[in-house]
Order: sequence, then structure tokens, then C-alpha cells
Amino acid sequence: MWDDAKALNALSVTLAAMAVAALATAAVLWAARQDVFAIREVVVVTPLERASGPHLEAVIRDELNGTFFSMNLDAARAALAKVPWVRAVALRRQWPHRLEVAVEEHVPLARWGADALVSAAGETFVARYDGDLPRFDGPEGHAAEMVARLARWSATLAPLGLAIAGLELSPRGGWRVRAQRDGAALMLELGHDDPGARLDRFAGAYARTVGTLQRQGVAIEHVDLRYRNGFAARVPGFREAGARVAAAAPKGAR
Repeated sequence: MWDDAKALNALSVTLAAMAVAALATAAVLWAARQDVFAIREVVVVTPLERASGPHLEAVIRDELNGTFFSMNLDAARAALAKVPWVRAVALRRQWPHRLEVAVEEHVPLARWGADALVSAAGETFVARYDGDLPRFDGPEGHAAEMVARLARWSATLAPLGLAIAGLELSPRGGWRVRAQRDGAALMLELGHDDPGARLDRFAGAYARTVGTLQRQGVAIEHVDLRYRNGFAARVPGFREAGARVAAAAPKGAR
């Protein structure tokens, strides 16, 4: 090979090209880190309803390192997503010195236990919220299911003047609904077998049973819907085990 002039020339050209490429790459990387390309303006382009602007600014100052070319956008998004109420973040660089931040916020729908919230998308998150929300209590991983149940069952109970104040799902899959009407609480025990059908049966019989008793001034605080062809209403101060209220139901209903 060392006696082959053509081969030596080809090798020299290849090595020279690699050296030039390496130098060019190094020059570009060096230039990209210079202050002349530093991000000088960071703008939140979406209006903030619940997320803290000062908190976002503090994270931006602390976490958004690098220049227009060298900034790690994935790391920046991850840092900003930790701010309370922030669901997702989109970052866009605008030449030569501007970074635009678009923030998608969580929309609160319910409380998850005592310490967290559930969004309308069925996601749990931690943030401070002082407004009234229904409360969910259940095993981890069931928030989205409970959001769907809340929507369906609220539509079932709303014509009765009942609003859902909470949903409970036991580890064994049993459902309970905490409802309210005119400030009075009503617990509905649905169990785990076809709870939606049981609630529909209750709604169909409400006017002539529990609704009638309530209009007569009888306080009903608990209704057990886990009967095959009816349900039981608990009256405070009633001496028996409970007052059985008949309700029409299809044959074989559980």
C-alpha cells in the first residue's frame, strides 16, 4: 500500500476531509455555546388560570440552561411540568433569542382522597384548590373510571334534584354514591353487580318512594340498592333494622 501512490493520495484526502469535518463540528458546537446565541426572552403565550406565573418564572430561571442551539428542551419541559396545575408544556424557539412557552393546565373535577385532585381527563395530580368538588375514594388507578361514572350517574340523579357529592369504590369493587339534596345527605349503596342498572331502578322508583317520604318530612339518610327486587331505606331514629321500600324491578334483577 505504501508503494501505491493512488492509494496514499486517496487516504490523504479522506483523512483531510475527516479533519475538516471534525474542525467544523467543533467550531459549530463552540459557536452554539456563545452568549451571542443566549435566550434573552422567555414568554408564556397562553393565559394562566390556576398555575402560578411567578413559580413558572422561577423554574425558567433555574432550569432553562443553554443557548438557542444547546438548550435541552426535553429537560426544560420536564422541569416545567412539575409546577402545580401544569398538565403539559410545549416549547418553541424563535430566532434569535426568544423562547415561547405554551402551558396546558389541569381542569379540576373532583378530589382524590384528602390530598390530591382529579382532572376532567381522569388524571390525578397534587395542587391546592379551595372550591367545592365531589370527592373520590378508591384504589389507585381507577380515577378515569370514576370520572366516567360521575358523568353518567350525575345525569341519572339530576332530574331528581340530587347532586353527587362523592363516589366510593371499595377494593372489592363495590360502589357507593354520596348524594345531596337541599343540603341533606343521602348515601346510596350500589354494590358491585351492575351498579348503573341499580341506580336506574332507584331513579325510576324515587318519586313514589323515597321522594314521597322526603316530601312528608321524613329524613332518609341511607338507601341500600343491593336487593333483587327492591331497596331498603334507613330512617334516623327508626327502631327496626330498616324500612323496606318496594321498588319495581325486572324479574331476576340483582
